[in-house]
Amino acid sequence: MSITVNGLDELKKLAGSDLGASEWIEVTQERIDTFADATGDHQWIHVDPERAKDGPFGAPIAHGYLTLSLFIPLFTELLEVEGVSTKVNYGLNKVRFPSPVKAGSRIRLVARLASVEEVPGGVQIAVDGTIEIDGGGKPAAVLQSLSRFYA
Repeated sequence: MSITVNGLDELKKLAGSDLGASEWIEVTQERIDTFADATGDHQWIHVDPERAKDGPFGAPIAHGYLTLSLFIPLFTELLEVEGVSTKVNYGLNKVRFPSPVKAGSRIRLVARLASVEEVPGGVQIAVDGTIEIDGGGKPAAVLQSLSRFYA
């Protein structure tokens, strides 16, 4: 379920609100391999399913930064901000990867709009996010993302 706001004033009113959960998406071996090609990180634990079967997780796992990169497409399912000229990622305050994402697993984002603060020409939001693994006991990632929206 997506929340849509129009402009910075409506966005400010959402501070402290739960944004809900995104749809589940599958992290396929093909997505892992494509990420490895894009980043040059071809460590066997990610891209060699046969060898990874005997590794510490019993299967190939997604790169932590692949999991993190999926925050934005998952987040855009939860909040749409209209009536602004520019949207930019500003950074991260905290990121942890408590549990690996095995190839073929499904993940989703559960998020809360922690704060909305004024910055010159716009606002900065802090989003507390948890990327959950379907059927997993621990999350794949826990993070706080910062974005800026300009009028």
